[in-house]
Amino acid sequence: MDPSTHLNAKEEKSRYDFHQNSPDTPGYVQFLRQLSDPLLKHLLPEQHGLDFGCGPGPTLSLLLEEAGMHMSLYDPIYFPDETVLEQQYDFITCTEVVEHFHHPLQSWQQLTDLLRPGGWLGVMTSVFPEDIDFADWHYKNDLTHVCFYTIETLQWLAARFGLVLLQNTERVFLFQKE
Repeated sequence: MDPSTHLNAKEEKSRYDFHQNSPDTPGYVQFLRQLSDPLLKHLLPEQHGLDFGCGPGPTLSLLLEEAGMHMSLYDPIYFPDETVLEQQYDFITCTEVVEHFHHPLQSWQQLTDLLRPGGWLGVMTSVFPEDIDFADWHYKNDLTHVCFYTIETLQWLAARFGLVLLQNTERVFLFQKE
């Protein structure tokens, strides 16, 4: 999206505060299992992960901790502790995050730099379907969504950053760092 159309930080936070997602919301937990369940098939017990863009009520990290993983949290608004960005991880999760990147190439570079070789990056986002007109696509109506992807874009990003892309579903993508 044109940067001049981006919400300011206060407006963006206000929009995020509107979400009522927590570990006590069964539908939200089920939604996050779309990423955690396939990702866990590739992980070993006690691996270290980062929930990047975890939001105000971290839930995915709890699901992964219950499965025996060690988790760190980062969110530029709610968990802005940048010391967690000074190490590498066995896996990183980004659920409904990459569409918020104001500087996507820099953000994808950051994610891959935080990932150990052989590590996994789990991304959940809606990709633009080729069979509809962009004007009719509901996902672009969220004003905090400023960056959109196609399958081809995700494949290009994988090649650019030394990742292998495995598509799990229409909205869950697992990348492994070479």
